[in-house]
Amino acid sequence: MDDTRPSAGLPPGLSRPARRALEGAGASTLEDVARMTEDAVRGLHGMGPKGIGQLREALAARGLHFRAPAP
Repeated sequence: MDDTRPSAGLPPGLSRPARRALEGAGASTLEDVARMTEDAVRGLHGMGPKGIGQLREALAARGLHFRAPAP
C-alpha cells in the first residue's frame, strides 16, 4: 500500500501521523472533522499545531469550521 497518497477528503499536505489520528477517531473527510471540536482534534495523538492550521484552512476553503464547544 502506498502510504504517501493522501486520504480522500483530508488535506493532501497533512502528515501521516495526523491523518492516522483523524482516521482512528473516525474522521476520514473534512465533513467528519467539522463534527469535532478543535480541542478534541488537538488532543489526538499525532496531531500538532501545523496539522490544526492545515485543517482550519481546508475547512474554511469548503465553508466549514470546527464544531463549537458545548457551553
